[in-house]
Amino acid sequence: MIKRSLPRITIITPSFNQGGFIGQTIESVLNQGYPNLEYIVMDGGSTDGTLDVLRSYGNWITWFSEKDHGQSHAINKGLRMATGEVIAYLNSDDLYEPGALLKVGDFFSANPEAAWLTGRCRIVDQEGREIRKSITAYKNFWLRLNNYKVLLVLNYISQPATFWRRNVIEIVGDFDETLRYAMDYDYSLRVGRHFKPWMVHKYLASFRVHPASKAGSYAYAQFISDLEIANRYTASPLLRGLHVAHNALIVAVYRLLFARREDSVYLITSKT
Repeated sequence: MIKRSLPRITIITPSFNQGGFIGQTIESVLNQGYPNLEYIVMDGGSTDGTLDVLRSYGNWITWFSEKDHGQSHAINKGLRMATGEVIAYLNSDDLYEPGALLKVGDFFSANPEAAWLTGRCRIVDQEGREIRKSITAYKNFWLRLNNYKVLLVLNYISQPATFWRRNVIEIVGDFDETLRYAMDYDYSLRVGRHFKPWMVHKYLASFRVHPASKAGSYAYAQFISDLEIANRYTASPLLRGLHVAHNALIVAVYRLLFARREDSVYLITSKT
């Protein structure tokens, strides 16, 4: 058996006032046991106890805390510091599944032609319990098709489970700092213009939904942002129309699924 060397992986965590979750996020990275890891936390000047959590990890992580211009700006600062051959970012309330980075490292080592990789992602609540399994199954269905035109209609790529080679970032550039929502969707569409994503049909991460998260409090705003972003990359009336129709369908399904559940507030009140 040929033993392949694992690539250096850099994980960047943008952070701001997520002291209740960031410790779990950090543990999910450090507990991977990945032998060639660089972990950078870019904090935006948190005032909620986050810095105490960061200090508690000593030299196990590299972190900086200073005022920034938002999530994309924090990610971009981390990208400029990253030394890894493979790079990703994990938000300060999300989690990696056990063994995820070894799967990613093995994949890139075995597939040198692969430019970026994405996998499956669970949705969990603030207690870490898996929720919205039907939505996860829906995204997994489209993930298997792996088609750029489909990506222009709906975002089936889960950001926490996505990784890029360094040369992809050098070609595509930084994240758009003008975007408050769906900067990951914009980046996937930009990268997808140059490189087709490779897939690993295993769960690599968990995406947390809670009242204070963007995905929790502003889901409707994200749908609007998704459409505006998709319109940047296609002039097709058909694809634009399908995106509008899909957004309306998803909003209706969310209202139906969660109408009598506590987390219905995540979507329904986000218009205000």
